[in-house]
Amino acid sequence: MSKFNAPQKVIFMCTGSKCSKRGGKDAYKTACSFLKHSPLRGEVEIIRTECTDRCDYAPVCSVQPGNKWLKEYRAKDVLQILAEMVEEGMKVK
Repeated sequence: MSKFNAPQKVIFMCTGSKCSKRGGKDAYKTACSFLKHSPLRGEVEIIRTECTDRCDYAPVCSVQPGNKWLKEYRAKDVLQILAEMVEEGMKVK
């Protein structure tokens, strides 16, 4: 079995139908664009998920490890978390 480099943090962003309609897909694209040009590249990975079955709170995303969940967020909220990770050396409040 071969090993691969795993990121320290993973942000799972739902882009299912309800989350997408409420800005989740745009937030995902914005976050990926930010990360592409960030010092966090390779340390943080953003993974698009199809549905987390939390549609009443759409859009939702989860930061792991740490089990931090955001509900009804906007792109600026995810960018704030990424900026905090840069400033605090990967810690999530």
